[in-house]
Amino acid sequence: MNSLGFDKSEKDTKVVVAMSGGVDSSVAAVMLKKEGYDVIGITLKLFNNSANKKNKSCCSGADIADAKKVAFENDIPHITLDYQNKFFDGVINDFIETYSNGETPIPCVKCNETVKFKDLLSEAKKIGADALVTGHYARRKGTASNASLYKAKDLSKDQSFFLFATLQEQLNYVRFPLGDYKKTEIRKIAEQYDLDVSNKPDSQDICFVTSDSYRSLLKNIDPNINKEGPIYSIEGKLLGKHKGISNYTVGQRKGIGISGSKEALYVVKLNKKENSITLGTKENLKKNVISFKNINWLGGDIISSNLECSAKIRSTQEDLPGILDIKNNMGTFTFFEDLDATSPGQACVFYKNDQLLGGGWITS
Repeated sequence: MNSLGFDKSEKDTKVVVAMSGGVDSSVAAVMLKKEGYDVIGITLKLFNNSANKKNKSCCSGADIADAKKVAFENDIPHITLDYQNKFFDGVINDFIETYSNGETPIPCVKCNETVKFKDLLSEAKKIGADALVTGHYARRKGTASNASLYKAKDLSKDQSFFLFATLQEQLNYVRFPLGDYKKTEIRKIAEQYDLDVSNKPDSQDICFVTSDSYRSLLKNIDPNINKEGPIYSIEGKLLGKHKGISNYTVGQRKGIGISGSKEALYVVKLNKKENSITLGTKENLKKNVISFKNINWLGGDIISSNLECSAKIRSTQEDLPGILDIKNNMGTFTFFEDLDATSPGQACVFYKNDQLLGGGWITS
């Protein structure tokens, strides 16, 4: 078995590496090339944000140039695919629709779910690749027909949360060679490979939000998205008017435009049907039961009820223990302790120790 789990030599194993132009995917590509694999680099042109020079996102015009340079200097055949329309349909449209419904999207999950692990994966298979490789910090274990997903060795960089929607057949095909490395180790390897991107900052922003705020993007694409509506207290008292529910998220405190309260007020509920916002105190945000739908399961045989495991509702949150119950592609997770509520549209992702069992999209 070679390092990617194939029972053949490295030179006979063809892999497509998704090269974003960052240090992680660059190291993944060059590392496999040096190991002797037949490597092809593919970079996706998803949108044009070249006007925003301060943007720390991925997949910009400058990133494509960086990916091409790394590929050229390391004798890796490189292809750029124009996926702008696919990206708009699969990610940006969902981003707009989710906010207009009073929910909060996770575009990085949608990007993995659509253009990367659907369209790009299909392209990799068309050119006869044995696997699609990415620079994600996650670990894949198992065979080509029954793979499992685990947290990365570097928990501070773990990206398994954003991969929860990966289908089983997709997980069987993809590989994450950086999952057993620390980020600091990857940067040192990049220096050893003499890569210009060795000190390139990590991407931080939503890649297609190139203005000061996502609200500007929503308004530019759909000028009619925002309509004024009432702001209520948790007791039902009218407090004022909002500027459109897409401008607010559950847990938001600043920029609401309501003053005079003795306690700090937070958005605790968005109601699209009534076009209303409800405010409450920090205590009103505390919940311990999360409901979700459209579950993707990667944990083998599913235990549908009373499964003690852990979960998290934010990528940066530590997964916390509780009880998972699933029925008819819907479910609940009951945490053993209260936590700040998150908005519908976000994800609840379940773990058993380091293994990702699956996840679903939060409804309440």
